Amino acid sequence: MTFERTGSRHDMAARRARVARTVRLAPSVVRVTFTGDELSGLPAHGPEDHVKVFFPDPATGELHAPRMVDGALQRPTSGVSVSRDYTPRTLRLTANGTELDLELVLHGVAHDGAPAGPASSWAASAAEGDELVVAGPRGSRGVPAGIDRLVLVADETAMPAAARWIEQAPDDVALTVILDLADDDADAYVDAPAPDGGPSPFARASVERLYRADGPGQVDEAVRSLDLSGEATYVWAAGEATTLIAVRRYLRHELGLGAERVKVDGYWKRGVTNRDHHEPLDPSDPD
Repeated sequence: MTFERTGSRHDMAARRARVARTVRLAPSVVRVTFTGDELSGLPAHGPEDHVKVFFPDPATGELHAPRMVDGALQRPTSGVSVSRDYTPRTLRLTANGTELDLELVLHGVAHDGAPAGPASSWAASAAEGDELVVAGPRGSRGVPAGIDRLVLVADETAMPAAARWIEQAPDDVALTVILDLADDDADAYVDAPAPDGGPSPFARASVERLYRADGPGQVDEAVRSLDLSGEATYVWAAGEATTLIAVRRYLRHELGLGAERVKVDGYWKRGVTNRDHHEPLDPSDPD
């Protein structure tokens, strides 16, 4: 069975945004709500849309923002420009204008106890009025039409996208979620209310929580334990690239599921700074 995923391309834009408030959803996850007049034109329709966020120089606090030149995004030619990709968690219109929620994972811990890395450090100390630039998304793709089961595999970095998948899936679609979590500190995120104050989207799904502290190989084993024989089943997996290589090989080669039924995306890679998630997950076996 072939599933249709409706999609659209968007004009690239670089939008300045300011922090309105922050909420610590878990020890390692913070929801940052942004506002700003330029956010009103930001499209965020699909569950896995992503924007590129440009952060201030961690040494000086100066924001070296990109600009649009002939419809293309041009990075600054001087100064330190730090950027990372994130899934827009929620975009909403309020009485005070458009608000954008991003949920950022605080990766690692430096020797002084602060989160390691410029993006994590910024997120951990973000305060009302802090400014950055949001670029994109370049396009959107919806939930595949005609599915009756959706299987989601996600680590902390992919949980905002997994939440959007759940929220956008039709009510009659069965939802199975495998979460690859560092430890039970992340449980607070899984159980946290949705941005609109409603119940956690994960409450709608059958969720298995795996903890990396318990040892490697659990994600692959959990996926192998599922019955994926249904022709109307779609599998989406995202997270640490090396962890997902075995998952992709099992789905694509051992089970023989076609690319129209499987999407596996390496959002980041252990030991690699700012990996481009458009790169093939497994260079030896690209789609």
